[in-house]
Amino acid sequence: MAGIKALISLSFGGAIGLMFLMLGCALPVYDKYWPLFLLFFYILSPIPYCISRRVVDDTDSASNACKELAIFLTTGIVISAFGLPIVFARADVIAWGACALVLTGNIVIFGTILGFFVVFGSNDDFSWQQW
Repeated sequence: MAGIKALISLSFGGAIGLMFLMLGCALPVYDKYWPLFLLFFYILSPIPYCISRRVVDDTDSASNACKELAIFLTTGIVISAFGLPIVFARADVIAWGACALVLTGNIVIFGTILGFFVVFGSNDDFSWQQW
C-alpha cells in the first residue's frame, strides 16, 4: 500500500509542476507559449538513465562508463531545461514573471522525476520495471 501512496504523491507533484508551467504560459499577463518547449526536456530527461539501467548489469559496486555517461547526459538535459526560460526572459521573448513560474515548475517536475526513480528504482516487489 505504501507504493500506491507514493504513486499518488508523485502524480500530484507532476500535476502541480505542470500547473506552474501552464500558468507561466497561459496567464493573460504573459500570453506566450514558448515555455512549452520544456515538455521535450521533461520527456527526454529520464531516457538516458533508463537505457543505461537496461544495458548495464548493476551487480558490481564500481562505477562504469555507461552509467556515468547517462548521468552526464541527464544533467545536461536538466541544466538546459533551467537555462531555456532564462534565455527566453533575457531575450524578452517571455516576461520575467513567466520565467519564475516556469522555473518553479521545473523544480517541482524534476523533483518528481527524481522521486520516481528513488521510490521505484530498486528491484523489489514494487518496481517500475514490472509495468
